[in-house]
Amino acid sequence: MSDDDSGFAAPPFNAEHALQQIRRSLRDMKLAERGPGFELRGKRVTELVLEDGRILARTARKLALTPEWDRHDIASAGDQRKWLDELKKRLSRWETEE
Repeated sequence: MSDDDSGFAAPPFNAEHALQQIRRSLRDMKLAERGPGFELRGKRVTELVLEDGRILARTARKLALTPEWDRHDIASAGDQRKWLDELKKRLSRWETEE
């Protein structure tokens, strides 16, 4: 048996459960939930849609009333962590810019 084979497979990605976790995390970041999106001080920060067993996310490049969007495909727990970390960095940057 090789050293890197633990015999355990990663659990399948459950997009519905992941979306609930993400929504909870975004509320913990003090973002207001409005429909499929979340806002900071009345400006849209992100929008989330569940589609085909994955989460399609749009994230604002800059905090603005009509933002330009970056698109993200969240299809694994790793993608979920990476996306949340990137969003936290953007929120922190926006706080220091204002």
